[in-house]
Amino acid sequence: MADRHFKDASGSVRPSWALRLRHAAEWVGLSVVLALFRLLPPNAAAFLMGKAWRILAPFNKRHKRALQNLERALPGLSAHQRAAVARNMWENLGRIAAETLQLDRIVADPDRFEFDLDDVKATVGEGGAIVVSMHAGNWEVTAMGGLACGWEPVGIYKALTNQRTESILHGLRARLYPGGLLPKGYDTARSLLGMARKGERIAMLADLQDRRGIVVPFFGNNAYATLFPASIACAAKVPIIACRVVRLPGSRFRIEARVVEFERTGERKRDAENATRAYHAMFEDWIREHPDQWMWIMRKWMKARP
Repeated sequence: MADRHFKDASGSVRPSWALRLRHAAEWVGLSVVLALFRLLPPNAAAFLMGKAWRILAPFNKRHKRALQNLERALPGLSAHQRAAVARNMWENLGRIAAETLQLDRIVADPDRFEFDLDDVKATVGEGGAIVVSMHAGNWEVTAMGGLACGWEPVGIYKALTNQRTESILHGLRARLYPGGLLPKGYDTARSLLGMARKGERIAMLADLQDRRGIVVPFFGNNAYATLFPASIACAAKVPIIACRVVRLPGSRFRIEARVVEFERTGERKRDAENATRAYHAMFEDWIREHPDQWMWIMRKWMKARP
């Protein structure tokens, strides 16, 4: 912390000059990329960014982690097949980056979306719901499923520490969440239970590692999982909806959602654990269908013991 923040005369903690300089550079860089890529049609921008990431990203140290995760999760694949999945993953992530910069144009084109949501509409009705999704396809457009159901979804996301960059990305995403786009944090967590009980439909990504959560089976290995979404749903007594985005050719997407079925014991913590395991099993099935569309670079699994 000493090299990144300092205390002024009043005792307030402020970013160091080096951190402020880095944040300014990040903001300028994002602004330039945003301006350049918005000169292109969305399909062309996604194509170019995807190919660039496919070529350059494997030199990133996270590429090795992706290959290790693939070997652990999908041992039936050959080394050549794992390498192909990893490169396709990078291309997908590059496409997501470009599509995020043109999110307003993409969501304004209804021909880009297909939906499979009938079961969810019937189950949720007028009540609240917790929607869990994963880093696949293009998770930035997940809320289109809620909008297609006639909802006003509330989104939960991890805010960037760079406030200037954060303001740009928040502005691009916020229009998809008429119910509000809220940063993760203590204040937000406290308010979610009441929101769910009042009938809000709250969406969050639920496939990231959380060492404070529980350990669940995931691709035949133990993995860390957050208990938070299921805890809110069980406490509010609202359904849990698992949602995925499948990428189609030409920056088009199919959004599918299913009600998460799990054993209910009446004991809130145990029910939340059962629900978390259940939607991770659904995530695993979905990832196996399109392995190159999931983000394999994350630290999800427990370290293997010798």
